[in-house]
Amino acid sequence: MQLQQLITFLGNHWILFAALVMIIALLIHNLLVSGKGSVDPAEATDLINHRDALVLDVRPASDFAQGHIVGARNIPMNGFKKQVGTLHKHKGRSILVTCRSGSQSSLACRQLRKEGFEAVHNLRGGVLAWQSANLPLSKKKG
Repeated sequence: MQLQQLITFLGNHWILFAALVMIIALLIHNLLVSGKGSVDPAEATDLINHRDALVLDVRPASDFAQGHIVGARNIPMNGFKKQVGTLHKHKGRSILVTCRSGSQSSLACRQLRKEGFEAVHNLRGGVLAWQSANLPLSKKKG
């Protein structure tokens, strides 16, 4: 009897069921694909301090000037594809990419991987997560 009720419920509310399936699929995709190569602030400090990672900040220059990870290099997303060539000398090095919240930097990571960079890491949560972890920001030019 319960199976029949479930089938009836799904038939009457198929749009809600389809939305649920879509949300679950997107969550799984996000966990499996988008999380690839992302690191939290603690893992990022390990990359910087022990693996000499290049920190690449893809926020606009005005945001970068307000505060960035010490030693970071700024290449804003609006001209990123054109400037990727300037990074080829760092191809064998770990690269930590950051932005405000982690979404723009994930796009930059994807672009770098297309260009053949292998050790590319996205700072999960971006500079906001960095600040939440009480880690220092600098206003000096990187």
